[in-house]
Amino acid sequence: MTEIVPIDPNDVEAAARRLAGHVRRTPVMRLQGCEMGLSQALTLKLEYLQHTGSFKARGAFNRLALAAIPEAGVIAASGGNHGAAVAWAAQARGVRAEIFVPDATPAAKVSRIASYGATVVPGGAAYADAYAASQQRQAATGALVVHAYDQAEVLAGQGTVGLELEQDAPELTHVLIAVGGGGLIGGIAAWYAGRAAMIGVEPEACPTLSAALRAGRPVPVAVGGIAADSLGARQVGALMFDVAQRMGVRGVTVTDAAIRGAQRWLWERLRIVVEPGGAAALAALLSGAFVSPPDARIGVVLCGANTEPGEVVS
Repeated sequence: MTEIVPIDPNDVEAAARRLAGHVRRTPVMRLQGCEMGLSQALTLKLEYLQHTGSFKARGAFNRLALAAIPEAGVIAASGGNHGAAVAWAAQARGVRAEIFVPDATPAAKVSRIASYGATVVPGGAAYADAYAASQQRQAATGALVVHAYDQAEVLAGQGTVGLELEQDAPELTHVLIAVGGGGLIGGIAAWYAGRAAMIGVEPEACPTLSAALRAGRPVPVAVGGIAADSLGARQVGALMFDVAQRMGVRGVTVTDAAIRGAQRWLWERLRIVVEPGGAAALAALLSGAFVSPPDARIGVVLCGANTEPGEVVS
């Protein structure tokens, strides 16, 4: 069981200092509602421009920067984005990386992991299978585990997305963030500490946060849908759930059709290509799954872009 070590803004600030010069400070884009067919103005955090194509680079680098890395290197299980981030951070540190991936991991993500010099290992049908395989391998090698979403260092690194967003758009009252295992929203919510409402958006096909909030604890859910490669955790992390309860995080779900619609909207309106998981937060706003107060000032994190452009623009 994961030890619950509360994450707070001090952890995120320390991570930001550690990451300075290693990760990109991604920009924000402000959209006027009347120009974009929206009822309200909107601020997008363009985190898909991060190294490796997703926010995951932050948490992975922070974990490796704080750890004594053994000769066996590092090990992780991933649906794609986390694996690429760990591989990239390991390459930057000059250490070995072994990444276990489920069979459904898109070829584009497997190629990206391998491009950073990591060993990619097929790990079974689903993320949970890949994670179990990685645990067995770690027990044999002693490699450093970099968890996709349930380690304090990882959450603190992801929280730097929120630190940047608040600095660049201090007026925001609501922030919409995609949820799989919950590392991103957990870190961002820990940073904001109640200064803005945190809305977790997840696919109907794998509603980990909504199920946990109903049950009062993380519980397993079925995993499916078009965003499963990035938002397909079986349940939210214990660390994230602690933050969610303390900070009043709210969960909403979106359909696969709404996610595809948000991808197309981003391409047609802004010529932005993101993966399904990267479009999920915006899908809640465009589809009406999240209805904001009239005076709300809304931010949306576009968190990942590891997809083939033809899947979006065709």
